[in-house]
Amino acid sequence: MAVMQREYGRRTLLRQIRHAGRIPRIELSDLTGISRATVTTITAELLSHGLIEEVQRDEAGPDSRRGRPRVDLKIRGAAHLVAGVKVSHHKLSLVLLDFEGEQLAAEECDLPAPVNAPEVLAEAIRDAVSHLATVAGRRADEVSGVGIGIAGIVEATDGFVHWSPSLSTRNVDFGALLTRTLGTPCFIDNDANLVAVAEQTFGLGREHKDFLVVTIESGVGLGMVIGGALYRGTRGCGAEFGHTKVQLNGALCRCGQRGCLEAYVADYALLREATLVSGLSAEGDAGTRVETLLNAARTGDATARSILDRAGQIFAMGLANLVNIFDPELIILAGEQMQLDHLYADAVIDAMRKSIVQVDKAPPEVVVHKWGDLMWARGAAAYALDQVSELALDRLDKDAA
Repeated sequence: MAVMQREYGRRTLLRQIRHAGRIPRIELSDLTGISRATVTTITAELLSHGLIEEVQRDEAGPDSRRGRPRVDLKIRGAAHLVAGVKVSHHKLSLVLLDFEGEQLAAEECDLPAPVNAPEVLAEAIRDAVSHLATVAGRRADEVSGVGIGIAGIVEATDGFVHWSPSLSTRNVDFGALLTRTLGTPCFIDNDANLVAVAEQTFGLGREHKDFLVVTIESGVGLGMVIGGALYRGTRGCGAEFGHTKVQLNGALCRCGQRGCLEAYVADYALLREATLVSGLSAEGDAGTRVETLLNAARTGDATARSILDRAGQIFAMGLANLVNIFDPELIILAGEQMQLDHLYADAVIDAMRKSIVQVDKAPPEVVVHKWGDLMWARGAAAYALDQVSELALDRLDKDAA
């Protein structure tokens, strides 16, 4: 029992120190309920293993020079390096963080193709991480862990990818392949989950225990934080908002099923309908073609307007279903397509609010966070920070046993 309490205490205190940034020992005891004596013992262990460090507190006032200098505890940034990788339709976005979460380098690079064999994608990630470390003046073998966000159905606990639009094959033990290829622990999760991690760690979700992040890029994703914890489901299939069904035997989705919300809302769905109905060219960059469709709607093209209106109606219905099921404090709309406005127009949000259960309280707040792929990569890096922390604490537990 004492051993389990000590292990729990180490994890609780390290997590609290990371959340606080800088904090005195006495506040750690007050916030966690762990006795001051135990806080002193455990933080001494964390200090001796180089995971945290003492820093002199900045104090002003007439008594600031009297007596022994007061110190705070903080995460020791030099303890570890982690990388975060966001796999997009056509590129990789990467960041390198120290153990404190400070960004040391960032870059983006093109992928060989939108869909790659697992080995090809793993090698591309390895080369990109190696180059990122070089940009920061470090070596690739100094990176303690790499977090990877990828679209699709992912079992984060073992890194198994059931399906991803970025991979040419299904049912891939991609986490193990990445770890072998990179020579360092790799941690993979659905990219929308890692956006939720980024919002919880760095963004709009820091002050919320219950919030949803709906991501709209080439597909539609969902990250869910419930009671302060990320929810994934038992098979890696939880929060697949884009693949909730909105029409029986409806439009074909890229997952292989029909009637998915994504098949009416995602950019490929809009372009497919526009190509069939309005004669929009099937050639050229998808982003440019989507912008052409939007411009046509803005200038009064009735067909283009009807395509976007239906997408907005389907999306509003989907959001209303999320609210009716989860009743979150906050819904964050994020992703590349948030640079456009057809899915978060006032009419769409109003339609969502009219379709939710009505009570004498305000509906959940809906906000748009227009961030780029590098912020998604920061979510992947934050995930790696958590996992590398666990590995470090596991070693400490074994040393202390």
